[in-house]
Amino acid sequence: MNRKEYKSSEGSCIISEEVIASIASTAAMEVAGVAGMAQKPTDIRGLIGITAAKSVRVLNNESETILDVYININLGARIPDVAPAVQHNVKVAVQSMTGKPVNKVNVHIAGIVIDENKETPV
Repeated sequence: MNRKEYKSSEGSCIISEEVIASIASTAAMEVAGVAGMAQKPTDIRGLIGITAAKSVRVLNNESETILDVYININLGARIPDVAPAVQHNVKVAVQSMTGKPVNKVNVHIAGIVIDENKETPV
């Protein structure tokens, strides 16, 4: 588990990448047009641990914080409208809750959700 430690004169605070990913996921779900979070493609690290089922990848080092957010959108939602809104929401939420500046938020549209439960008008 990768953790980011913040130090001040009073002591230090350690924020895990899982917490940052949770904040980002919640912020992305608040955007209109987002149907849900998608599972990110697995890599060799994902095969080893529990990270395979995550929807947000966090790259957190001394100089930068980069987030990759994998989402599904609703049928009819405009990607040029939804993606920037997700970027903004995620960046603002993570920065305000952690105090750490976010350099990039990469949004990956993994799929489109067709709501088959809609009732057809008679």
